[in-house]
Parts: sequence; C-alpha cells; structure tokens
Amino acid sequence: MLRLQLGPADLCRVRFADRLHPVGTALLAGQWLRDPTVAAMAPMLAERAAAVEGTGDAQAATATLRHLLPARGRLPDFVTPLSGLESVEAGLDAIRATPAERIRVETIEAYAQVASSPLRRRFAAADPEVLDLFGGAVRTWFEAVLAPLWPDLTSAYRQQVTCASQRLAQHGLDGLLAGLHPAIRWREPVLEVRTWWSGELPGTGHGLILLPSPLAGPRPRVLVQPGHPILLVYPTVLPALGATTEGDSLGRLLGATRALVLRRLANEGGMTTTVLSRAVGISLSSASEHATALRSAGLVASEREGGAVRHHLTALGAELSSGSSGGSAIRQAAGRPPVLP
Repeated sequence: MLRLQLGPADLCRVRFADRLHPVGTALLAGQWLRDPTVAAMAPMLAERAAAVEGTGDAQAATATLRHLLPARGRLPDFVTPLSGLESVEAGLDAIRATPAERIRVETIEAYAQVASSPLRRRFAAADPEVLDLFGGAVRTWFEAVLAPLWPDLTSAYRQQVTCASQRLAQHGLDGLLAGLHPAIRWREPVLEVRTWWSGELPGTGHGLILLPSPLAGPRPRVLVQPGHPILLVYPTVLPALGATTEGDSLGRLLGATRALVLRRLANEGGMTTTVLSRAVGISLSSASEHATALRSAGLVASEREGGAVRHHLTALGAELSSGSSGGSAIRQAAGRPPVLP
C-alpha cells in the first residue's frame, strides 16, 4: 500500500492530464497484455496484438520490449515520463533526455527479480545504441497495435474526464478522490493506493495529476518525482475498440462507459449495483451514478432486493441496446437529457 500525504498545495492543484500519453500508454499496454488473465479482459485487443506481434518489424519490437521491461509490476519511472504528451516522438525525446544515473538506478530496481543479460546491462548503463533500439521498438509497437485504435482511446479518455469532472462538480474533491477506483481510498489528508510498491510519502507541493486509462493494467500506477506533480494513472473500463464513434450510435449518445453499462445489463438480464461495477470495471459510486442516469431516461428500472438494489432494462432500454429498431429508440432516448454524460 502506498500512502500519499497530500498537503494544501497539492489539493488545490488536482487536475486531469491533458490527454493520454502515447508512449506511456503503449508501454503499460504492452506489459498488461503479457498477462493472459488480464488480457482475457480485452480479447479483441489481445487478439489484435497477437496478430501483429507475430510478423515483420512488430515481432522484433515485441521481443525487444519484452526483454528489456519486466513482465509485471513496476516499470522504471523514466519510461513513462510526465512530459511528451504530444506524440510518440515527444515521449521518446523525454526518455532520451533522462540523466544516465537515474536510468541506472531505476532500471536496476526494476530488474531486481529479472535475470541479467548483456542487453539489459547496456540498457541500465544508458547505452545510447540500446536506448535507440528501445525507442524504435516502442515506435513500431505503437504504430502496429495502438495507432489504429488511438481515436477510440482518445474519445474514451475525454468521456472519462467529463464524467469525473461532473462528479467533482456535484460531490467536491472528497467525492472525486473517493470514487476514482476500488484500489484507491481517500482518508483526508492521505490518499491510499494499492499499487505495485509500498511506502509513505509526503506530497510534492506541486499538485496531483489524474490520468484515467483503460490500459493501465490491473492496479493504479503512481509516479512521484520531487519538484513535479504526482501522477496517478488509474484503470478504467476498456471501450469498444475498432469502431469509431460515428459507427456506434449508442456510444455516441450515451458515452462509452454508460453504453457499456446498458449492454452489460442487456446481456445479464439484471445486476445489483455491486455486481454491475465489477462487470464494467468502474467504482461502486460510478456504477450507481450511471444506473441513476439511465433510470431517469427510462432505460433502466431498479428495485430493492434486501440490502442491495438490482437494475434491469426497461422495454425502451432493451430496444436501444439491441438496435432492433435503432432509429426510433435512439430518437426517444436522445430526447431525455439525463442520459447524456
């Protein structure tokens, strides 16, 4: 458990990252997909990665990244830099600018449970040739696996930030921090995070940057550097990938997460709020908010079942999720503002 003691200077500078970090997202996703159990949560993405990783340049890039980076757990902080949001090249430039001593310290720490090899030793020594090899592998893997899906991931990120911003407006900072993810607990002034490492750290005085990401892996990630804001990357639901929002009228109407809630309820026939939150991969409070909005729009009905609340689709909700008479159902739902994220 990592315990972050956030002071007033940090709490008055809580904000969301401008966008997903291309390099950081690629490296977290590459590690995430190496775990068959975790990859099973995103079969379409796993299948796509497997298809492209087995051929041509992508095969060599995958082999390089899998050799240089641990299969699970904490990655060296310098490979997921704070700067370089603009593009893959900007992120790689930030990595290349890392001081050699920092590369050595962080890589040796990451390699604690990994067998030594000549290439790993050269990587830890900040060998320019190996850093270039690493950068080329990141670029190739991103272009082969994530680039075609980047518009979907970017759109989903904007929707996640919009939903979280609404929660901030409605419930304040306490409500926002308490509802980020089940592995994150807010006990003012301490933010407890079940991540890949443990410790007790003070805030940096430069704020907290929140970055919801569907490819962060099973646990939140935290980057703490003196003189910089703390970066907290936390897992969110993976959107439907491979189809643009223009081709997904339900996702365009409701938002990716709310559309997924509706589809989960359609598939299962009814769920309690707790089961729904687990099925979609969102917090309990977020699942409750989505169910309330869908109920207000007439798409979901809820009933108390002992100490829990069970949600199921109404006739309109079932029609909308199945698309059986698409146009009329969507027009009816579109006239109900509470649905919109």
